[in-house]
Amino acid sequence: MSTLLAKSDILRGLRKLGRRAQAAGLLIDIAIYGGSALCLAYNMRKATKDVDAAITGDRAFLRQAAASVAEEEGWPRDWLYEGVKGFLSAHEKLETLPIDGIEGVRIYVPTAQYLFAMKCMAMRLDGIEGSHDIADIENLAPLAGIETARQALDLIADFYPQERIPAKVRFGVEEIMERLAQRKAGSP
Repeated sequence: MSTLLAKSDILRGLRKLGRRAQAAGLLIDIAIYGGSALCLAYNMRKATKDVDAAITGDRAFLRQAAASVAEEEGWPRDWLYEGVKGFLSAHEKLETLPIDGIEGVRIYVPTAQYLFAMKCMAMRLDGIEGSHDIADIENLAPLAGIETARQALDLIADFYPQERIPAKVRFGVEEIMERLAQRKAGSP
């Protein structure tokens, strides 16, 4: 069984990382994406399996500190997961996430628009068990000010080159936005 990290768990882990960084005289920037950003910044998730992150600063120190926190908490060693790099945009838009009682690290999250675009690019349409991608996109659309497939595709193109947007993403976005429009209109 995999460990799920609730918002309180993630915050506790980040505070512990911050204390370690501060004790070492470091300031490390951590950008948090995916389900953990939805949990921390947008309250759209109760829990997530890991914290998708991109780290700026002493990454070796932070990896070691994260492994130490994992051991203390009984979490998977890769709870702070850097695999999100393949979905980052060269035009990313991040906001500072203020967290009380945290020192030594600065936390950033994507804007709703950027997270919407990222979720669309990462979406799995093939029914992978446990995937929240489609529900996340549906929930982010209103926050991102997206009502139509055209708006969604234009927003994605603001962050990613057209040639990098796969056909499956285009078709998936069109289907999701059509379903949202039908729900809004009250039809099945």
